[in-house]
This record gives sequence, C-alpha cells and structure tokens, in this order.
Amino acid sequence: MNVQVETHSGYKADEYPMRFRTGDAVLDVIEIEDRWYGPGYAYFRIFASDAKRYMLRQSLEDRSWTAQAL
Repeated sequence: MNVQVETHSGYKADEYPMRFRTGDAVLDVIEIEDRWYGPGYAYFRIFASDAKRYMLRQSLEDRSWTAQAL
C-alpha cells in the first residue's frame, strides 16, 4: 500500500522515517530494527506505535513510499 511518510533529513534528504500515515491512522516509528539498500530502493524494517512491525520501502527514483505489515 502507498503511504505518506515524514522523514528525518540529516546529512542527506529522507535519511530515515519518523512517522507514516496509512488511511486515517498516523503511526510513529518507535524503532528502526533494520535498514538496507537494494537496486532502486531503500528498505526499513520498523516497529510502529500500533505495536506492529512494518516494512517501509522508498523508491530512490521518485521518492514514493510503500508499507507492508509483517
């Protein structure tokens, strides 16, 4: 599912996600458990404020985000 993500920008833009919106819910990122890069994407496995884990994926081409509950 496509989501809107608020990110922290440190030494680079969109360095890591801080919160994201799915439908009517706004979820805070409590912990980034893992992150890695693949061809064309940045991946973040996170623990969110709804006590669930998600995989957030950002397209490095157009900066769009998707989320998948784990």
